[in-house]
Amino acid sequence: MLRICEAHGVTVSWDPKPIPGDWNGAGCHTNYSTKAMRETENSYETIMKPMLANMEKKHMEHIAIYGEDNDKRLTGAHETAPIDKFSYGVANRGASVRIPNETAKNGKGYFEDRRPASNIDPYLVTGKIFKTTVIDLA
Repeated sequence: MLRICEAHGVTVSWDPKPIPGDWNGAGCHTNYSTKAMRETENSYETIMKPMLANMEKKHMEHIAIYGEDNDKRLTGAHETAPIDKFSYGVANRGASVRIPNETAKNGKGYFEDRRPASNIDPYLVTGKIFKTTVIDLA
């Protein structure tokens, strides 16, 4: 993306709220699943809910690596959860973690962590989610 912008004489900002004001900001929502989440019957109840409970316990650890100035974006308005509170819900775009309708309907699938900002390191975020949802629960 940087090369394309350079070729067209424009720049990109990774800032989660590059222009202050009454608008959403820019996030890097992270869709996440494991093979067990996708394939195990009723994994929403038996696998994902314990994962989400652990994500709630470690909420501020996640926020610490979810991007600089993320507090400007995670205000509780504009389809975001407040930065200091963890929540999840089916089809809830204002939650920290959104459970897609299909996941709830089928009892298995994936979830979307909506907290990461646009300026994250995706390897740190993915690693933190994996540690919290798999390694810490093993």
